[in-house]
Amino acid sequence: MTVAHKKIFSGARIARLRGDHGMTQAALARRLGLSVSYFNQIERDQRPLPPRLLGELCAIFDVGADFFDDMEENRGIQALREILTDRVFSGESVPFAALQAAMRVAPALCSEFVHLYRAYLSTQERGVIQSSDAMHSRAPATGAAQEEPYEAVASWVQAHHNYFDTLDRMAEAQYHALGLGEGGMAARLSRHLRDRHNFRVAMDAEMTKSGDTWRIDRKSRTIWLPDGERYSRTCFRLAQAIGEAECHAAFERILRHSPLRDTGAATLGRLFLMNYYAGALILPYGIFRDAALAMRHDIERLRRVFGASFEQVCHRLSTLQRPGAEGVPFYFMKIDIAGNILKSYSANSFFPSRFGGPCPLWSVFRAFQMPAQVQVQLARMDDHKNYLSIARQVGRSSTSSFDQPRQTAVMLGCSIEHARDLVYSVGLDLAEPATLVPIGPGCRACLRDNCAHRALPASGHRQAAARDARGRLPEPVHPLSATARNSAPS
Repeated sequence: MTVAHKKIFSGARIARLRGDHGMTQAALARRLGLSVSYFNQIERDQRPLPPRLLGELCAIFDVGADFFDDMEENRGIQALREILTDRVFSGESVPFAALQAAMRVAPALCSEFVHLYRAYLSTQERGVIQSSDAMHSRAPATGAAQEEPYEAVASWVQAHHNYFDTLDRMAEAQYHALGLGEGGMAARLSRHLRDRHNFRVAMDAEMTKSGDTWRIDRKSRTIWLPDGERYSRTCFRLAQAIGEAECHAAFERILRHSPLRDTGAATLGRLFLMNYYAGALILPYGIFRDAALAMRHDIERLRRVFGASFEQVCHRLSTLQRPGAEGVPFYFMKIDIAGNILKSYSANSFFPSRFGGPCPLWSVFRAFQMPAQVQVQLARMDDHKNYLSIARQVGRSSTSSFDQPRQTAVMLGCSIEHARDLVYSVGLDLAEPATLVPIGPGCRACLRDNCAHRALPASGHRQAAARDARGRLPEPVHPLSATARNSAPS
C-alpha cells in the first residue's frame, strides 16, 4: 500500500519541500548521505528516488510517503485538461505528454495558472451579478477576484492527503485516556465535558426544526443538541465540542503553517480541523485501521462495531495515510442530487472534475434511486486506470410531510489493484474488461466519442444535428475545423 515499490521521480516535489524548509541542496544531500552531484540528478529527475530514502525524507519533512508519488501531478494535469476545454482557449487538444511535462518542470507555474483561471471564473460570475445590479442601482462594479474560501480549504486538505498526523495522534491518545472503547461513548464524552470543562449536555426539540446541529451557551455552560439525534451524530457532536475546547492551540499551529490567509478560509479551515479531530476521536487510527483490514472494509460491519454512520466510516477510511501504517488509498466524494460536489478528497490518482459536473455514469447517482442499497461499480477512467467504487445515499430522513431534507450520497473508491482488500469485490470478475464502466472527467474534457450520456461536445468538437438519421447518441459530434475554431464565439 505504499509507493516504495515503483520508480518515483519526485525531483520538483523534493526541491519544493527543501525550499520551504530553507535547506540547501548540499545540506539535504549530507543529511541523506549522498553526494551533491547524485542528489542533484534526483532533483532534476535524471534518477529515480531510491526507495531507501523515502522513509528518511518523510521523517525529515514530516510528510506521508504518498507526497512523493504522482498523485498531485495527476491532479494538476486533470485541472489543466478541464481548463483548456474553455472556449476562451483555441480548442486545440493539448497532448497528455505536454501537460505532464509542464507539471513536472513547472508545478508552481501550473498551480498559479489554475488559480488565475479560477479567478477568471469568479470575475465572470461577479460581472454577471454586478451588471444586473448596476442596471438597477447604477453602482460601479468593484472587488478583486479571489479564490473562494471553500476551494482554498479543499486544496489545502488535499495537499495534506486528508491526513493531519498531530491531530490524529492527539485524538487517538484521548480515546484511550477516556476509555471510549469500553462502551457508552456518548455518556463518557458527556462526563468528560462536565468534569473537565464544566459543560452540561442538554437536548432541544426545537433545534431539529431550526436546522441547528449543535449550540453552545457559554453563559449557562450548556451544550445543546437536537432531541432525537442519531447516536452516531451525538457522539460526533460531543467529540467536536471536546476538540473545540481542548485543541484550539493545535488548530492554530496548523493554520499558521497553512496558505489560508483569508479570514473566511481560515475559519473554514478551523472548522475542518475540529471535524477531523472529532472523526479521529470516535474512530481511532490504530484500532479502526486494524478492524477495517480484518473485515475487508465491510462498511456495514464497521458501522455496527464502532457505532458510526456510513458517511463517518467512509470518510475515516479515506484519511488512513499515517506514514508507515497506511491503509488502502481511497478517494472519497460527497455530492447532492443535483451533482454538486460537496466534499472530495483523494489518496490515490483519481480526482473528480473541478470545473464542471461529474460524469453521470458514476454509480453515486444510482444511489439516489435505491437509497437503502450500496452501489458497487468497476470503472475505467479515460486515462485507462481502473477503480472499484461503492456508493450509498446518506443523510437524515424527513421529520414531517413539510420537511425537505438535503439529499446527498457518498462514494468511496480505490484502484483496482486494491480491490481484493474490499469485501465488495466478492463475485466480481476483475479481469473482465466488459465489467468496466467507461467514466470520463466531464463532457467538455472527455474524449470518448461514443457515449450516449454526453451532454456537451468535447473541446475542439462541435455538435451537428443529423437531418436524415438518428443514432443512439443525442447528436453526432465532429472535430472543429481550424476555420470554425477561429470563428467560434468565446
